Amino acid sequence: MTSGNLVLVATADLVSHVRGRAFGADQLADRLEHGIGWVPADLALTAFGALAETNAFGPLGDVRLRPDPSANLVLTSHDGGPDIELMLADTVNLDLSPWVCCPRDVLRRSLKALKEEFNLTLIATFEHEFTMLNADSTAMASGGPPFSAAALRHFEPFGTRLYSALGRAGFEPDTWLAEFGANQFEITLAPSEALVAADRAILLRELVRDLAKGLGWRASFSPLVRAGGIGNGVHVHFSLRDADATPILYDASQPGHISAIGGSFAAGILAHSSAICALTAPSVISYLRLRPHTWSAGHAFLGVQNREALLRICPTVGSVNVDQQYNLEFRAVDATANPWLVLAALTISGLDGLRRNLSGPTVIEGDPSAWTSDEREAAGVTDLPTSLNESLDALTKDEMIGEWLGSELLGTYFAVKEHELAILKGASAETICEMYASVY
Repeated sequence: MTSGNLVLVATADLVSHVRGRAFGADQLADRLEHGIGWVPADLALTAFGALAETNAFGPLGDVRLRPDPSANLVLTSHDGGPDIELMLADTVNLDLSPWVCCPRDVLRRSLKALKEEFNLTLIATFEHEFTMLNADSTAMASGGPPFSAAALRHFEPFGTRLYSALGRAGFEPDTWLAEFGANQFEITLAPSEALVAADRAILLRELVRDLAKGLGWRASFSPLVRAGGIGNGVHVHFSLRDADATPILYDASQPGHISAIGGSFAAGILAHSSAICALTAPSVISYLRLRPHTWSAGHAFLGVQNREALLRICPTVGSVNVDQQYNLEFRAVDATANPWLVLAALTISGLDGLRRNLSGPTVIEGDPSAWTSDEREAAGVTDLPTSLNESLDALTKDEMIGEWLGSELLGTYFAVKEHELAILKGASAETICEMYASVY
């Protein structure tokens, strides 16, 4: 007899859509061991639903989605029916070995290298911003002023249900707030080891969307839901710990209080920043948001408590456990990016900085967006890409990151993004915002 409860086993693909297959819960034991069938060409599905015609797979081949029971979340029924368990999976070959194009395994491999070569563990968390829309994706009247109790209460019981569901799932919810934009909200979780943090980021988005739908709304994580509006970012906070789980980013004697190891890791990220943006700000719409003077990320530099910096040294409070609090924030991220690939890009680039023993970057105290180009150049402040084409070109030229991703995954990634660019060629900002709001 087949169980009435379903388990949806899924992966997050190159456009950060969660896709998978469901089965009865009574099959779970077998699926945990052998997985469920998947098609390699599914990796070439694009943001708006079509399959990128140019990909390495075509109609050939088979892989498996092998669920990880530690990466799961229950989506509670809205109408008293059965719940659905959502479980993330590794994509594996038929012999159950890792598939070379599995985005989750790209992150796992990079974290393994960081551990094996430098005995370091990456700790991370994501700040998620989204906008509440009507069920048909149209804008609604403002629920209240920014950061206000009125805005928070307007959408109850959504916030209470979200916070409670995250707590029951063991995701350690931290803060929930009405953000600056109209009907914009932010939810954060406590830091965790990087693979767990990325898994939770993927699952959290699905939970938010599901809860909003159950209340008659639509939650959109699109970087912009309307042209000229307030953007939705996904800022990533991270730190490093040694073999004894001791934080090692903090050094009170250094500029910005960043340690030598932390400086090398940060320098690696800045050195590869343009290519990283192709993975962390990976859509046409990303560059309507990622501009100077928008509090997204104006230029590539390490700044002290500066929300225009690509890498921001975050504040610490008081004088107790400062090393535990100290972390960096990478700000050029949005929800069109796959969280596994986001943390993989940061890890791979930081690892390169450690391998080359790069000197820590200049810690910028002021706001270089107000400086001349010559002043920025003298301080080592560089420009970020201004379009998806620019960031993809940088990724093409970055042999180190390309080697990590591999030719099949990288080729498919370019094919998916070229399809996206072709669809939106010549489109107005209004059309672009409408299209992404409808799918994210």
